[in-house]
Amino acid sequence: MKICLFMLTLMFCTVLIAQQPALPIREYDYAIPENNVSPMAIGLGGMNITNGGDYYGSYSNPALLADNQISALVTSFRVADEKAMGFWEATQISNALKPKQFKYFSLVTKQAAWTYQPVASVHISEITAGGDSSRYYDYQLDKVQMSLAAKDDSWQSIRAGINIKYLTGRLVYLKEHRVGSNLVRDAFIDDKVKGFSTDVGLTMREEDFTFGLTAYDLFSRLYWENYDSKPIQRRVALGVQYASGSSILMGGVQGKTSKQTDTSIHFGFQNTWSWGSQNLQGDSTSQGLVLRLGLYSQDFYGTSNINYTLGSGYNYNVFRFDFSMNNRGMKLRESEYLFSLGIGLP
Repeated sequence: MKICLFMLTLMFCTVLIAQQPALPIREYDYAIPENNVSPMAIGLGGMNITNGGDYYGSYSNPALLADNQISALVTSFRVADEKAMGFWEATQISNALKPKQFKYFSLVTKQAAWTYQPVASVHISEITAGGDSSRYYDYQLDKVQMSLAAKDDSWQSIRAGINIKYLTGRLVYLKEHRVGSNLVRDAFIDDKVKGFSTDVGLTMREEDFTFGLTAYDLFSRLYWENYDSKPIQRRVALGVQYASGSSILMGGVQGKTSKQTDTSIHFGFQNTWSWGSQNLQGDSTSQGLVLRLGLYSQDFYGTSNINYTLGSGYNYNVFRFDFSMNNRGMKLRESEYLFSLGIGLP
């Protein structure tokens, strides 16, 4: 009797699963250059895995925290021209963040950082021209991250770091069509998701050169309540930096760890001007101004296939401001701007 009851329950669950609409999210691929949270990385051509002077270095390469000696609280936000995002675009382009919805908060300490980030935030409501059908799509995925880095005196040129991420989110999806004056529901999903992911990073210094390697989402899993669990797309970034005085030159590649790849090539340049002064009370102050230039592309075939980046930054004692501009094909009206505010902590 128990065996029959178990078989009936299994068959009932199988029928329910078969009746569920397909999950509309087609890929989970978040470590793309356009989603980088750092104005410094964006200004340097969309990637920074070798320079530890970035407050957001733990996002690109946790190993950059190994030599960090300061504590700071930082936040960044993105501003861009409002663009209508289609349903299929949202499901195929890694659920990229919509303009003016980007926030990133991080507490950086010596060799560690704690971060909150909305990884994906998409809201779409579509109605066909004739009003015969409609589709509603709302997807939110948030991340809480702990970053740790270390170095060993026996391997003085090597630094290592790891990001440990906890992810939680929700998807609401509704598809309807009209029959006469009535709306008939074709599909409805209201499902929650939880998961984890890890990044691993390394840097190696040889005189004026620094080499970096980061594996993003190396071990990951997203667990839906009513759907099969899915991994996040793994990516790898390799970079090299040459430093001379107050200037640095950077280059690198980033792509998927799969046969079907979208490998991008990145180049960046940065120059820093620093000076000190005294205020009316005789207290010394330190100031700095930074200029960054860069570009990246998958093939550099034509202007329309190249992203051009520009960035700058200014610090006054413990206060720091950075911004960057990223545009594709020299279309300035379609540029995205990333701003950052930071304050050093005692």
